[in-house]
Amino acid sequence: MLKPNRFEGTPLVDPAEFRRCMRTVPGAVAVITCGEPGDRTGLTATAVCSLTDAPPTLLACVNGSASAHPVIRRTGRFAVNILSEADLDVAGRFAGRDGIKGEDRFEGLACTQAPGGAPILAEALASFDCILEAEHRYGTHSVFIGRVLSAATDPTRPPLLYLDGRFGTFAEDAARAASR
Repeated sequence: MLKPNRFEGTPLVDPAEFRRCMRTVPGAVAVITCGEPGDRTGLTATAVCSLTDAPPTLLACVNGSASAHPVIRRTGRFAVNILSEADLDVAGRFAGRDGIKGEDRFEGLACTQAPGGAPILAEALASFDCILEAEHRYGTHSVFIGRVLSAATDPTRPPLLYLDGRFGTFAEDAARAASR
C-alpha cells in the first residue's frame, strides 16, 4: 500500500486536462441503487468494475456528495444495474439531468427487491445484488467494495456506453465517421 505522501512535491496533471483525457475512455453505464421501498435512491455511474470472482466481488466509486453515499454506508447494501441501449432515459434520470431525485427516480420503472435488500431495475442488462464489504475514501469519492450475493443478465440486449460526456451505443457514430 502506498503511503499518502510518498510522491509529495511531484507535479500532477491539471484536473481539467485529466477530465478531458478521461472523456476519451468509453465505459459501461450502471445505475447504483440502494434504500428501502419508499426511501430509495440511486445514481448513474461508470466507475464500476469486477474486483475478483473468488469471492465474487465488485467495486463502485461513488461521490461523497451523492444521495446514495450515506444510504450505502448506513444500510451496507447496494445494487449495480448495468444499462442497455434501451435505457438511455434511465441513465439521464439517475444522472440528475431532469432534476428528479430520490424515490421519484424510480417512478414508472419495474423494480424488484433483491435478497440483499437493494432495489434491482427489472429491465437492466445485468444486475448485481451486493453487501458492502469495505469502503475506501479517496479524495471526493468512496470506493465501495461489494460482495455479490446474486447476479442476473439478459445478454440479448446491447449495452449502453458513455463516452465524451454522452450516452449511446457509438457503433453507428464510428461507422459514419469511417465512411466520411
